[in-house]
Amino acid sequence: QVQLVESGGGSAQPGGSLRLSCAGSGSIFSNMGWYRQAPGKQREMVAVIRRDGGTNYADSVKGRFTISRDNAKNMVYLQMNSLIPGDTAVYYCFGLTTLLHWGQGTQVTVSS
Repeated sequence: QVQLVESGGGSAQPGGSLRLSCAGSGSIFSNMGWYRQAPGKQREMVAVIRRDGGTNYADSVKGRFTISRDNAKNMVYLQMNSLIPGDTAVYYCFGLTTLLHWGQGTQVTVSS
């Protein structure tokens, strides 16, 4: 059974940092990454990383967020720096096999 489990969400002040982790199991993933969904908004891509390490970021997080992965551990990470209130959302990890698999989501709240 394929599973993705996120951890590391929580609260931060504007300008602060948080690091999200996602542990995959049950399969080898090609692309992995993160989406987010804020209240009343559609889910949007945040960052994607290929198995070879190639990355893609949403314009809104470029220069602030860094995605990385550990293929040996089947893990993907999202380092979030210079957080702003607009980053507040539920963050979902995903992993791609022949299907797209999702984690359960983790809340990130940025407020003063």
